[in-house]
Amino acid sequence: TPFLILMYLGVDSTSDKGEDPVSLGQMFLKLGCRVVLPVLVGQLLQKKVPTVTEFVKTYKPYFKQTQEYMLVFIVYTVFCKTFRDPDATSASDAVLMIVLQLVLLLFTMTLAWFTLALLFPDQPKLRVMGLYGCTHKTVAMGVPLINAIYESNSNVGLYTLPLLIWHPMQLVLGTALAPKLVRFVEREEKRLGQPLQTESI
Repeated sequence: TPFLILMYLGVDSTSDKGEDPVSLGQMFLKLGCRVVLPVLVGQLLQKKVPTVTEFVKTYKPYFKQTQEYMLVFIVYTVFCKTFRDPDATSASDAVLMIVLQLVLLLFTMTLAWFTLALLFPDQPKLRVMGLYGCTHKTVAMGVPLINAIYESNSNVGLYTLPLLIWHPMQLVLGTALAPKLVRFVEREEKRLGQPLQTESI
């Protein structure tokens, strides 16, 4: 969240390098224009304009493909910005970041899995959904958030690097775990006498 980033990195963390300090007012204005406003407009169009909904349903594969291309472009530009200055980061920093992110992701997934087992012992689908939902971070939301807070900071690429590592890592781990989780749900639903509907997993 913006408050956590500001707590970790400091509101005036860029002022000692001659760069503009972070302005809370400007930050929330940018977040409102880049994140909140598009979501609100999309929700209004979906609820109030049926022709837009039908158009999106008709061309949904093309929209999804465009979204993926744009996401790749965002990741590419952030990586370019991160490693443009050879003195800003090094290969050892990137490797250390990957290791730390992997440990953190595994820890949070393990914590979420056993916590959800205590909260929802008889709902295996909800437990699997929570495993992914509790640890999910998206580049599409995270990059605009960080850019809105530290847009004028020369280290914005470094601030974005953990997210760029976390996102593909969770995709790889999630894909690897998916078959095992499907079997887990089937086994638990059979044990609990629930109808088997694993297609939605």
